[in-house]
Amino acid sequence: SKFLNDKWMIKNGFLNDVQEHKPWWWNIKVQKLNLSAPLILLPEVSCQKAIEILQEKGYDQAPVVAESGLILGMVTLSNTLTSVLAGNAQFSDPVTKVIYDQFSKIGLEDSLGKLSCILENDHFAIVVHKQMQFNGNGSSFMKQMVFGVVTAMDLLTFVSRNDKM
Repeated sequence: SKFLNDKWMIKNGFLNDVQEHKPWWWNIKVQKLNLSAPLILLPEVSCQKAIEILQEKGYDQAPVVAESGLILGMVTLSNTLTSVLAGNAQFSDPVTKVIYDQFSKIGLEDSLGKLSCILENDHFAIVVHKQMQFNGNGSSFMKQMVFGVVTAMDLLTFVSRNDKM
C-alpha cells in the first residue's frame, strides 16, 4: 500500500524525512537551486507554435498556464512532435491537446529531499510560489505562481557543484 511507502508519504507531505543517513543536501531548500525563469505557454498556443517556441528558445518543456494562473500541465517538445507525427494531434490544435496533466508541484521552501523523492517517479516537478493577491474590493486570495521547472539533472548539477559544501 502507498500508505506504507515512506517515499510516497514524503512526496505527498504526510511525513517529513525518515531517511536515517540523509545526504548533506537533503534539508536544503529548493530555492537554493537558482532556477531560471520558466517559459510559459498559454493554452491557446498551437502545437506548431509551441514546437517553434521551444526549439527557438532551447527548451525541452514548458508549463501551460491559463491567464487566471491555473497550471494546466506540461508540454514537452518530444511528446508534441510524437503526437503530431502519430496523427493524434494536428499542428493547428491547441497545445492543451498534448499536455501532461499529471505533474507534481513543489514549493520554494520544500527540501531537496522531498524533491528527490518526487523525481524518483517523475521527470520533472513544477516549482510554485504562493502569492497573496487582493482585488478591488479588498478581498484576498492565494494564487500559485510558476517559479520554475526542476529536473533530476538540475538536482544532480547542484549536488555535484556544491559537494560537501
